[in-house]
Amino acid sequence: MTEIAESTARSENAPAAPPQAPSEHVSARTWAAFVIMAFGMFMAILDIQIVASALTDIQAGISASADEIAWVQTSYLIAEVIMIPLSGILARIFSTRVVFSVSAAAFTACSALCATATSIDQMIIYRALQGFMSGGLVPAVFAVAFTAFPPSKRSTVIPVVGLVATMAPTIGPTIGGYLVDAFSWHWLFLINVVPGILVTIGAWLLIDFDRPDYSIMKHFDWFGLIAMALFLGSLEYFLEEGNIEGWFQADVIRYAFVIMVGAGIAFFYRSFTSRYPVVDLRAFGNFNFAVGSIFSFSLGIGLYGLVYLFPLYMARIRGYDALMIGETMFVTGAFMMATAPVAGILQNKLDPRVMMGIGLGLFALCTWQMTHITAEWDYWELFWPQAGRGVALMISMIPVSNIALGTLPPQDVKNASGLFNLTRNLGGAVGLAIINTLLSRRDDFHYDRLAASVDAASRTTQEWVGTLQGLYSSHGLDGEKAALLQLGRMVSQQAWLLAFIDVFVLLTVLFAFLTLCIFFVRKPKEGAGGGAGH
Repeated sequence: MTEIAESTARSENAPAAPPQAPSEHVSARTWAAFVIMAFGMFMAILDIQIVASALTDIQAGISASADEIAWVQTSYLIAEVIMIPLSGILARIFSTRVVFSVSAAAFTACSALCATATSIDQMIIYRALQGFMSGGLVPAVFAVAFTAFPPSKRSTVIPVVGLVATMAPTIGPTIGGYLVDAFSWHWLFLINVVPGILVTIGAWLLIDFDRPDYSIMKHFDWFGLIAMALFLGSLEYFLEEGNIEGWFQADVIRYAFVIMVGAGIAFFYRSFTSRYPVVDLRAFGNFNFAVGSIFSFSLGIGLYGLVYLFPLYMARIRGYDALMIGETMFVTGAFMMATAPVAGILQNKLDPRVMMGIGLGLFALCTWQMTHITAEWDYWELFWPQAGRGVALMISMIPVSNIALGTLPPQDVKNASGLFNLTRNLGGAVGLAIINTLLSRRDDFHYDRLAASVDAASRTTQEWVGTLQGLYSSHGLDGEKAALLQLGRMVSQQAWLLAFIDVFVLLTVLFAFLTLCIFFVRKPKEGAGGGAGH
């Protein structure tokens, strides 16, 4: 443990010493601290999805408009995406103990504030603060998994990290649905308070992985920090709001794009030229880290994209409420939990590239199954695609984490873990932006095509409308109007389903392509850097 602390605290301009691997013996205190940190990370990731599952309830509770309520999520995500890469240098300056404990305490306090919000303005401010603090909880767990534990223990700790990172978004709708159904929307936030207090106290008492290095503050790159905040903030806004605002048709999106490009150029320039960059992008010079980050980005598309698509289908086509959606979505979480120990065993027996190939191939198979979806699909038709997705996520995430972070020197892992988590979040943001745009445009395309095939001159259409008109008229209704309204609904529903299928075709192609790309990935060298454990 002393060797890790000394290695982590070493300033960047000090002569590079050979990386030291952690001792094979891991104390009970280290295990306890890791479990507490993993639970804190689980809370932070879970919060995004349990709130997303009940936005309409929050909207009614604080009297917000449909456009305003979207900012409850957008403000959280923008603030979080800024803090995630920043957490690495903050942990080096103040230590993991201070950064994680303060983040947990502030996240808990902001959760309580969110429950007290009575207006949309208050909620946006509290959610932004909550999101910023959550960004200090997630990367630290990945960093500790690779610096405080030897390779022999990673078959235990990496599945835990992977399970937390992927299961929390998956079971979010389930927990959110239960909370809203049993209590009220306030409990979406209040549920964090007691666990948050326990995590804060436990983290402060148990975390002891490194020492602070206040000398870094003398050279802190404030210009780089501002450039990074503007770049990532405007990028997240551009991706989140672009489709809603009509992309470049809206002035606000054009302004966000200009800020994103300008700040991005300044940020990358400072990252590669500053002696003490706020985020050291040179980690991407490590081939394994660069490849692992690309796959993490892609898994972010699959993880967050499908967590969005499945509930959308269930709500829009099947008419499920939040509780029913949560119960159906729990299938993925259950299979992830069941797969975690198996994946931990496999990572010691299989080449990580083989594991990734199996996981990504299974992901492609599950998305291909969804290309056959109809408006009649229910729980059991959705069961196997969701079950397979849960298994695929666990089998994929573990080797991706190992490939990306497992061969880096311990002193580089804090910074790199922030970048690694950032790629997954940005993958989710990019994926959702593309999915929403595709759904909108393909829906319009299919609606026009279907509407042309059921025009009034069609004999089949006339017969169908006539039959339905007679049925409605026999019940004392305006038969013609009701029949045409029903026809319009059917066309609209089928157009949306076809657009939905188009999205799943694209996801299938993406994951099939990534599966083939495995053949071009280098096998991590055993003992390199921090040790991959393979």
